[in-house]
Amino acid sequence: MSEHVAITDGADGVRSITLNRPEKKNALTGAMYDAMREALASADASDAVGAVVFSGVPGIFCAGNDIADFVSRAEKAFSEAPSLRFIRQLARTATPMVAAVDGIAVGIGTTLTLHCDLVYASPAARFRMPFVELGLVPEAASSYLLPRRIGRLKATELLLLSEMFGADAAESLGLVNAVMPFDMLLEHALGQAARLAALPRGALAASRKLIRGDQAAVEAALDAEAEAFDRQLRTEEAQGAFRAFLARSKPGPRP
Repeated sequence: MSEHVAITDGADGVRSITLNRPEKKNALTGAMYDAMREALASADASDAVGAVVFSGVPGIFCAGNDIADFVSRAEKAFSEAPSLRFIRQLARTATPMVAAVDGIAVGIGTTLTLHCDLVYASPAARFRMPFVELGLVPEAASSYLLPRRIGRLKATELLLLSEMFGADAAESLGLVNAVMPFDMLLEHALGQAARLAALPRGALAASRKLIRGDQAAVEAALDAEAEAFDRQLRTEEAQGAFRAFLARSKPGPRP
């Protein structure tokens, strides 16, 4: 488990997965990915957990990968990367998932929500998927899910040009269910998750499977993205983008 991911279970059958690494804007390390993956897998195996809620700290949902941690693992097979293992579990999780997004949601911070059954955002939510800027390709089946959710042209704009979009735009695109004040956000998400957890489990699982559609197509997209991601990860353009990012992130005087 990770000290930066808090897992709590409520009496109402809701498991909360809270990212708590504010000094790094909740950027995800391998240990954090593993903690979330284990929390999802054990939720599926538990009769007591009926729904899961993802959240961050005030003003920060998730800044994506911790690039320094990610680069340190680059020599290992990407197929065994904690991030990919988490993404596969995310796509396969049978327990309903809800996201409460406040502040920045970058990379996996955005694509994670594509797998959630309900998504709520505060007015401060800011979504962005800068994979191509980093010399990489989209992940978490976003290359498959996003065009089908919002259309190919808009998905191209968001995935290739890394356009940032706010909570109102996300709602109008159908990427969040509702935008609400920050002081209501988490309570509302937990309440909706509790409603899901209280439903008849068999009917809920069968209905969710019908709504979500072709799981095989999602798995195929994950495989294709992982293969392309692995190739790009080893290119000089990706390595150069990582070096530039890390250089910008170092403390000290800036021009």
